[in-house]
Amino acid sequence: MSRNPKKAPRRNTGVILVLILMMLIFIAGSALMIKLSLDLATEDVVIRSEGSSDITLPTAPEVETTEAPPETTVPVPEHVVSTATILSTGDILMHKPVIDVNWNKTSGSYDFESIFRYITEDVSAADYAVANLETTLASTTNGYQYSGYPNFNCPDEIVDGAKNAGFDMLLNGNNHSYDTSSVGMHRTIEIIRDRGLDHIGIVDTEEEKRYLVKEINGINIGMICYTYETNTNADSVSLNGLPVKAEDKNLVNAFDYTALDTFYNELSGHLESMKADGAEATILYIHWGDEYQLTQNANQTKIAQKLCDLGIDVIIGGHPHVVQPMALLESTVDPEHKTVCLYSMGNAVSNQRQGNLTAISTAHTEDGVLFSVTFSKYSDGTVYLESTDLLPVWVYRRTDGTGNEYNMLPLYIDQADTWQETFNMKEHTVNAAKNSHARTMAIVEEGLTACQTWLQEQYDAREQYYHDLAFYPERFATEATEAPTEAATEAFAESTAATE
Repeated sequence: MSRNPKKAPRRNTGVILVLILMMLIFIAGSALMIKLSLDLATEDVVIRSEGSSDITLPTAPEVETTEAPPETTVPVPEHVVSTATILSTGDILMHKPVIDVNWNKTSGSYDFESIFRYITEDVSAADYAVANLETTLASTTNGYQYSGYPNFNCPDEIVDGAKNAGFDMLLNGNNHSYDTSSVGMHRTIEIIRDRGLDHIGIVDTEEEKRYLVKEINGINIGMICYTYETNTNADSVSLNGLPVKAEDKNLVNAFDYTALDTFYNELSGHLESMKADGAEATILYIHWGDEYQLTQNANQTKIAQKLCDLGIDVIIGGHPHVVQPMALLESTVDPEHKTVCLYSMGNAVSNQRQGNLTAISTAHTEDGVLFSVTFSKYSDGTVYLESTDLLPVWVYRRTDGTGNEYNMLPLYIDQADTWQETFNMKEHTVNAAKNSHARTMAIVEEGLTACQTWLQEQYDAREQYYHDLAFYPERFATEATEAPTEAATEAFAESTAATE
C-alpha cells in the first residue's frame, strides 16, 4: 500500500518544539548577562546573600578631562645682539722715496698695493677700518709736483691701495692737509669720495657736518677728527706753518693749544649734534703731541682728560711718528665713565728709518700698530665698549734683492718662527722685526693690559647683572629698565657671589 509523501511523521513535531524553546531560553539568558555587565560598569551593584552582609562592587572610575598644565617660560637675560669692531692705523706719510719706489714702469702708473699686502687680511677682517692719510692729492696738473717732506703731494693711487686693502675711511685732518693749499685740500676730499671712502677732519663746504655718524652692524658710531694749528695770529688758521685761506679756515677741524676752551666748547657742540644724529658711542681721532717723543707731553695729558670728561669713549692719536702709551682715563665729572686712550699710533708707512733722522737715534719711527676697539649692543638697546686690542706693525723697507718695497708687516709674535717664509725675508731681518715688536709692546703693554682688564671686568659684571635681573628680579629695588652702571654691576656681582 502506498504512503502520502506530503505528510511528515507526527513523532518529529515535539522534538522541534523543544529545540525552539531551548534557543529562546539561551537568548534570554544572554541578554540578561549583557544587561548585568552594563549595570556593573555604570553603578554600584549590591549583591545580597543569605547569612552575609551586602557586598558592593565598585564601578569603573569616571575619566575626567583636565586642562594641560601651564607652560613655564625660562627667563631670557638681555644679551649681545651685535658687535662692531673698528680698526685704526697711523700715518700714511708719503715721503718721496715711498712714492718713487711704487712707480710701475711696465704699466706706466703708480701702484701702492705692496705697502698693504701683508695687512690686507687683518684690515678686511674688521667691520670698519681707518688710516691717517698724511699727504695731499693735488695732482701734477695743478702746478704741483709729487713730493714728500716738507710739503706732501702724492699720486691718487695711494687711495686705491688703501681701499683695496680694506680701509673704509681716511683721516684728512692733520698738519699736512694744506700742503698744496686750497686746491690740494679740496681735491684730496674729491678723490677720497670718488673712491667711495669716508673721511673726517676737513670738509668741502661749510654746510657739511664736521663729524660722521656711521652705522656699523646696527651700532651708530660717532667719529670726529681734529688737528693742532700752528698759529701766529689768533684770527687765522695755519697748518704746517702755512696760512689757511679765509674761505677755507672754517672747513678745518683744528684747535689752538693757546685757546683750548674754544676747542672744548666747539667739540661739545659737535658731540651734542652727534648724539642727536643717533650716535651711541664716540671715537675722537686727534693729531697732537711732539714728534719722535716716546711718551705724551703735558698738553696731551691735559687734553685727553678733558675729552674723557666730555664723555668721549675712545681717543686715538697721531702725529709723533712713533708709538706712544695707552691709558685708561677716568672722568672727573662722571665716576661711571672711563675712556680708552692711545696717545699715538706711530707710522703706518714712511721713509723715517733709523739713521735717516737726527731727531731720533732709535728705530721707533719704523713702528706702528693696528689698533682695534669693539663695541657691543645688547637686546635692550644699550651700547658698551666691549674690548680693545693692539697688534704691532713694522714698516719693512725691502732692499734685499727680492724687490724694492715698503711693507707693513703684522707682527703676531706667536707666529715669529714663520715670518722668514711668510714675509720672504732674511734671518737677520726677522730679528729686526722681533725688535720692533718688543719696542712697541714695551711702550703700550701696561696701558693695554689696564684697559683690557677693566673692560673684561665690566663685561663679566654686566653679564652677571643681566642674568640676575632676569632670574632674580626681586633682588633689585630700583627700576630694571635702565642700563647698569659700573658701580651697580659690581655691587650686583658681589651680592650674587655672597648668596650662591
